[in-house]
Amino acid sequence: MISTAIRVARVGSAAELAAAVLMLAGFPAIMVAALIPSVPAFAAATAVTYLADHYLHRQGSYLINRLSKVRAGLSIRFLIRQLLLILLLARLDLSNNLIFYGATACFIAFYGLQAPHGALVTLIRNRRRLPVATRNVDLASRLRIPDAPRFGLLNRSAEKMLHLDLAAVVGILVAAQLDTATPGFIGIGVTIGLGSLYVLALTPYVRGKKVPPNADKVLAKVDEWLRDYKPETVLYFSGSKDSTYQVNMWLETMEQLDSRPLIILRERVILQNLAPTTVPVICVPGGVHLMNMDLSSVRVALYAANVGKNIHLLRVPTMKHVFIGHGDSDKLASVNPFSKAYDEVWVAGRAGRDRYAIADVGVRDEDIVEVGRPQLAPIQDWQGVPDGRMPTVLYAPTWEGWDGDPGNTSLMLAGENIVKKLLKADPPVRVLYKPHPFTGTVLAKAGAAHDKVTALIEKAAAERAADPRFQADAAAVAAAKAELARIEARLTVLVGSGGGEKGDEAEATRDGVVDVAKYEEIARLRGEWNDAYWRSFPVWEHRVITGAEPRLYDCFNVSDAMVSDISSVVSDFIASGKPYAVTDSAGLGVEEFKRQNTAVRAATILSNKASELGGLLDAVRDPAGDPLAEDRVELRQYLLGPDEPTSIEQFNTAVANLAIKAEARNVGQESRAAASAAETVV
Repeated sequence: MISTAIRVARVGSAAELAAAVLMLAGFPAIMVAALIPSVPAFAAATAVTYLADHYLHRQGSYLINRLSKVRAGLSIRFLIRQLLLILLLARLDLSNNLIFYGATACFIAFYGLQAPHGALVTLIRNRRRLPVATRNVDLASRLRIPDAPRFGLLNRSAEKMLHLDLAAVVGILVAAQLDTATPGFIGIGVTIGLGSLYVLALTPYVRGKKVPPNADKVLAKVDEWLRDYKPETVLYFSGSKDSTYQVNMWLETMEQLDSRPLIILRERVILQNLAPTTVPVICVPGGVHLMNMDLSSVRVALYAANVGKNIHLLRVPTMKHVFIGHGDSDKLASVNPFSKAYDEVWVAGRAGRDRYAIADVGVRDEDIVEVGRPQLAPIQDWQGVPDGRMPTVLYAPTWEGWDGDPGNTSLMLAGENIVKKLLKADPPVRVLYKPHPFTGTVLAKAGAAHDKVTALIEKAAAERAADPRFQADAAAVAAAKAELARIEARLTVLVGSGGGEKGDEAEATRDGVVDVAKYEEIARLRGEWNDAYWRSFPVWEHRVITGAEPRLYDCFNVSDAMVSDISSVVSDFIASGKPYAVTDSAGLGVEEFKRQNTAVRAATILSNKASELGGLLDAVRDPAGDPLAEDRVELRQYLLGPDEPTSIEQFNTAVANLAIKAEARNVGQESRAAASAAETVV
């Protein structure tokens, strides 16, 4: 019931739901306390609303955003509390008392300070929002970008300013309770004084050397940097915050390019959520700014998603444009007709080429290049279940998709059946559940199914932990947890808090050149973290894994088999050579399902009842008797290409070949232009 309420209210946890309920119930309680009247009750209810409101803001609750849409925003909630405090004073027969007039004047004056405060904050933010934001681009030596206002003056500024009324509210309540005006006027003085100081503290940042350079100067210096750096290969990406993983998966590949790389992003929120990288990154929200940017040295542009903003770079004829996608699967997105807008389409293996031929969407076979999947290098080959260790099965369903088709994911129709059968397997197995991050964003049913699966696994984990047949090496687990805490503490120091209180986007642009030594240490520590994470709980413990860490590929490496749906997850898992099962949630039937979906041709096909899971578990326990082992080897080659040369070598070769084509085209254009000019002169 609580999980249903959490989902309906669109809050992130039970604590967040409780805070929301307390805040919404607190305001009627304040009104009742004012009418009674009761100073202690009023103070208690007011404190609850302050604390709950603050907690929800710190959590970034969806409910807070919704309240502002129904005229119950932050400033209104503070105003209501203040008006109810005036009502309390009137009900206490203090309407002719100095504290009543003082409180009224205080709150009017305090709201009078909101206008200059809001205007200054808006002006400073607008002036500090540069036309571009960068990482690993040395602008500090070319451009004077002043520090952001100190002490986090811009961060959550409205909330901070409004909370200054606390001194006045507390002072007035004490005055009302003790029947003396002194505490009230002290509180009023503190509130008005601090509010005035806040406004004065912001004033220097709207003039003089504390104001960043204008947009034209910033863009000119970025162009100057581009001319010096001379990028040759660009990864271009546009999308929502939730799609950041689509560009993150290509960062390591970009770092391994033989040519000079550059990443161009179109949304600031993508930059904010971009994983650490040594590659220069330029975020250009404005289409006009991008189209005027000096990218004359770029010869190859790579696109990880088919989105409308791609047109802003596709229009540039001096570079060749390539669709590389963000996964290889049999989904319709893998044969999007928009792909014919690019000069080439790069796929992992022969399957990708055949997929386009069958779809007949206008992509010519000669424009398709097989480059493997460089991202799959961390996936380890399966050597069978180690002696003495319980087999681990990963359940990694995809999400419901934008169209909400029940056949997209096994979670709604088969999820419970799959998990129940795995949990009841004999001999037992360990279950890891890693859902797609978009699960439940389109269909509430998918979110509900996820909640049920999570509950099943957590219950089974608790029962197994209490079962005397399952014994953990407490000392080893404790040591791993201690190591995990040590690594996390060091990572916190290295990565920092994200700069929320320490700066802003302009400062991050100025100081965003990566420290290579720190970057390498972070990469090493993340590897150590992953190793410690898996040792921090028993090898038989069921686990629900959400969030970015551990990564999906890390889950692949500790698993002996996987159950999933039609998605790039299946194609990627095939790189491990391990047994896998795919659910025919749409009920196509085994033969038709295999005909339509190449990646399942070496899989155990599950119906929504999941009665076929035994075949998958038999293959894990007895690899020698696995009837699909040879099929998986052949399918791996077909889907992902040959093991030699390595995928990154294939990728670099494809980049180099296309750069030659782009250069030949440009030279040809220049020759024709020169010949035409000569003819005109004659």
